[in-house]
Amino acid sequence: MPVLEFRNVGKSFFGNRVLSDINLAIEAGEVHALVGENGAGKSTLVNLAAGVHARDSGEIVLQGEPVSFADPLHAMRAGISVVHQELSLAPNATVAENIHLRREVTNRFGLNDWRAMNRRTAAVFRRIGIDIDPAELVGRLSVGMQQLVEIAKAIALEARIIFMDEPTSSLSEREIDDLFRVVRGLRAQGIAVVFISHKLSELFDIADRISVLRDGRLIGTRPAREVQSAEIIRMMVGRALEDLYPPHASAQGPVLFTCRGLSRYGYVADIDFDVRRGEILGLAGLIGAGRSEAMRALINADRRSGGRFTLNGQEIALASPVEAVRHGIYYVSEDRKSSGLFLPFSVALNVAASTLGRLSTGLGMLRAEAVRRQAAAAIADLDIRPPNGRAAVISLSGGNQQKVLLGKALATNPALLVADEPTRGVDVGAKATIHRRLRAAAEAGAGVVLISSEMPEVIGLADRILVFRSGRISGELDNRDGRVRQEDIMYLATWH
Repeated sequence: MPVLEFRNVGKSFFGNRVLSDINLAIEAGEVHALVGENGAGKSTLVNLAAGVHARDSGEIVLQGEPVSFADPLHAMRAGISVVHQELSLAPNATVAENIHLRREVTNRFGLNDWRAMNRRTAAVFRRIGIDIDPAELVGRLSVGMQQLVEIAKAIALEARIIFMDEPTSSLSEREIDDLFRVVRGLRAQGIAVVFISHKLSELFDIADRISVLRDGRLIGTRPAREVQSAEIIRMMVGRALEDLYPPHASAQGPVLFTCRGLSRYGYVADIDFDVRRGEILGLAGLIGAGRSEAMRALINADRRSGGRFTLNGQEIALASPVEAVRHGIYYVSEDRKSSGLFLPFSVALNVAASTLGRLSTGLGMLRAEAVRRQAAAAIADLDIRPPNGRAAVISLSGGNQQKVLLGKALATNPALLVADEPTRGVDVGAKATIHRRLRAAAEAGAGVVLISSEMPEVIGLADRILVFRSGRISGELDNRDGRVRQEDIMYLATWH
């Protein structure tokens, strides 16, 4: 008997059909990957199972019994837990307090029994094979450790099925290995894990079966050992996706930008590099190596302690991010939600936010038609869905939010575009669109700096690669032929 079944399940929002006749069975003791483009219906399906939304049709069956949950707490008590991409832990509470939230153990005086909660937490950790101090504040843990605390919280609730939404998007390679070890342990204990990820290579390492959603429909389920990534991609996007990475630059242009002696005390030191017109310069390295820290210090978003810069041969001062934009240097943040987009605002206003002066009248009023035209151009260029400039950005899928963020940057026609993790958490179709647009910006004469934790992406896109280690550049690799190996990058990132 499957632990969880969706039988002819359908769901609509405001007349828009987002799930249609979903028939899917999750077995006990399996890792079941759920994949699809952004907007395919994955999150909605999870939210139906977790009691966030009510289905419009069909039924959800938990261990042979139809269920209908009034709220997420009801679903959790029935054994369904969700580990969200945006972790829901209280950073100023201890690990044990987070795991027992709303289920605190009290003594005969009605006060919290800290020792009992710590003991129970330690027992859960032993069960899943992790070593975390129950008395440690959650905010002091790494993202990977926090992810494991979320899983332990689900186990403490006697979860029979755990949904994990993009659990590796912010983890290092070592943290991913730790997570996969825990997931395999859960599988051995008969717990079902539904693993949602856009990193297809991971799925073949951890999943037993892979189910593909497209446009709110279940396209099919395949055993992971019997399917190739090309078939999964075809199922996801409805076509073969051979051009995930556009061709590399055929020739190097003149030097556009130079950086000498860039430093930020305690983070990066003595960073020297050039960016040429028409090239994509990749920054590779392990998480914490200093790539993002260097680029944030470049525009003085984080106060730097040293650095000299030239643009088109002229020395420039970069006292602030605003001044950087005035010089034609635009940094696309890796955190689109907190420092990249105005989520409640429309697509049109977000795209316009970087060019308000150009779109305003002499009295400081926005010209509505100019804003609309600029948004329409960005929507067409980046295939933003739905193609509606009035749609609130918060209502879009993660991949389409990322496209809006890039459209906001490209609207400034930057001379130097710094893209920090531009495809984190987006599907393969959106990745291909973003890759194409970054290459188009370079071919139009801009310089592009790409920061990515995905080595295949750096190798597939970058013409040159700078490898960071411990806050310094440890080496440079010429990649115009696209033949740099991941081993070459890892050697410079760890041993050189």
